[in-house]
This record gives sequence, structure tokens and C-alpha cells, in this order.
Amino acid sequence: MKILVTGAAGFIGMHTSQALLSAGHEVIGIDNLNDYYSPQLKRDRLARLTPSAGFQFHVIDVADEAALMSLFRDQRFEQVVHLAAQAGVRYSLTHPQAYVHSNLIGFANILEACRAHPPSHLVYASSSSVYGRNSQLPYSESDATDQPVSLYAATKKSNELMAHTYSHLYGLPATGLRFFTVYGPWGRPDMSPMLFLDAILAGRPIQVFNHGQMQRDFTYVDDIVRGVIEVLKRPPVRTNDQVPHRVLNIGNHSPVGLLDYVALLEKLAQRPAHIELKPMQPGDVLATYADTRAIQALTGFKPETPLEVGLSHFVNWYREYHGA
Repeated sequence: MKILVTGAAGFIGMHTSQALLSAGHEVIGIDNLNDYYSPQLKRDRLARLTPSAGFQFHVIDVADEAALMSLFRDQRFEQVVHLAAQAGVRYSLTHPQAYVHSNLIGFANILEACRAHPPSHLVYASSSSVYGRNSQLPYSESDATDQPVSLYAATKKSNELMAHTYSHLYGLPATGLRFFTVYGPWGRPDMSPMLFLDAILAGRPIQVFNHGQMQRDFTYVDDIVRGVIEVLKRPPVRTNDQVPHRVLNIGNHSPVGLLDYVALLEKLAQRPAHIELKPMQPGDVLATYADTRAIQALTGFKPETPLEVGLSHFVNWYREYHGA
């Protein structure tokens, strides 16, 4: 198939593109290569994709309606994996317009392009952040998600509502995936694996919020990508009483205490961490924990990578990439 991957120079986007290329698909990747974090890291990810004859790349911002519509008109994609977004909870506190630009305007443009040139399936990135401070664990897709605690979370919930509307009005088959703390080689520098390991190896203190009393459902990127591709193969179907739209958790169903996670990084780095315990940050949540029964029933998805194995792969990549 000919598949569009937006955010192809991103962390999950690069890994997803690699897997689709390995499966024999033609992948057209787009990314705006912005400077939210190092554009060089994004270019280095792309360098792993560009040697493939089945890969094309275009520097396009999804908020650029004309460029996006032209691409859809010229390429006639059979499937779309929309991963481009402004990420990060804390950044949304200080740069809200970046989230409006990419996550709202950009997503509306994706939906309009899919309406004009319909793919067989749109799979798009949502987030576990939509659950806000939901106290019921594990998080289930049937839980209320109408009280987000960050603008980032609010934009992701908005994406789910927008996609549902286009599925209802125009029959667009769409699936939103609520990602739970994805980690692994080539990860984002603003996420805890990179922040913590960088500080540990440099002997700098790491800030652990809510005095370490937090849990995260860490999911290795290879497991995530397998789930994304299996979902992509299974577009929802319109029935008399249901629009062709669904939302699925995609996570590890195995939360880990933050201090236990730091201890594991210390072990793998063979260096001690200098921990600074801090109070809870605005927009953050105490725990993420995915109920994955729905995606497992649909695809058989079940993460296979233990945290220590996945973090070991990450640490090895970090040392090689940074010469640490």
C-alpha cells in the first residue's frame, strides 16, 4: 500500500515508517522539522529511512492546508498514520499557540484532506493524558475524559471528538490510539529516559516530582509499533448504530513506580543518580495505567518487552549515539 506517515522524523514516526517499509509498503513521510527539540536528531532519524527505495520525504507542516491538500491530491494515499503533533505537557503551559497550530489546525487539515481524498483508514495519535486526574485505575476507554489538566491533553481529546465527527458525517474510518509513555532508542530528549540518563551520566541531579510518588505505564517503542500496524490493518466499519470511529488504549498494562524506574536506569548506566525530590508539577498526573483489553481483543496486541530489556536497548543506543 501507499501510506502517509505524518511526523515521520519523530520518535514513533521513524520506527513506524521503518516497520511499514520492512513490510513492503510505500511510505510517504512528512514533518516540519521544527526546533521544539534538536532538528539534528530528526535529520538523523530520517537518515535511517531515506536509503529505502520505498520512502519519500517532504518538509510539510500539517497546519499548511494548501501543501497538505496538494500532497493528498497527488499521492492518493490508501492509509494514513497521523503522528505529527506538538508534544509535551509542560511546554503547553508556556507555548499554548504551538498546540493550537499543530494539534488543532493541523489535525483539522488532516481530516479535511481525508474527506477530500478518502483513505481506507486513518490512524491518529491521541494520548493517555486525556484521562486527566482520573482516580480509577487502570484507565479504560469507557472512562470519562472531559476534565483534562493540560492544554496538551485538551487538544488530544479535541482530536478524538473531531475525528468522531468526520466519521459520522463522511464515513471516514478512523482509530485514535491513546499512547502510554513510549520509550526506546531514538526517543525524544524532553522525555524522562533521555533527561534522566543524560543527567546520571553527567553527574547532574535529576528532578523527581511529587517526591517520587508517581507511576507510569512504560511501553517499549517496538511493541507500540506492532500495535499501530495491527490496528492499521483493521479499519472500523459503519453499522446502523455505530460510526466507523473508535479510540483504543495502547500501553503495557504494567505501571512502574518512578523511583524503581530511576533505580533501573542507575543499574544500567552503572552510575548513581543524584535525586532532587520536588512537589507535583502543574498539568501532571499521579499515575498512568492502561486497560488494554480492547486492543488485545481486536488485534492480539500484547507488549513483549520487559522494562529492563527495553531500557537496556535505550541505554546502549544513547551511549553509541552520544559517544557517552
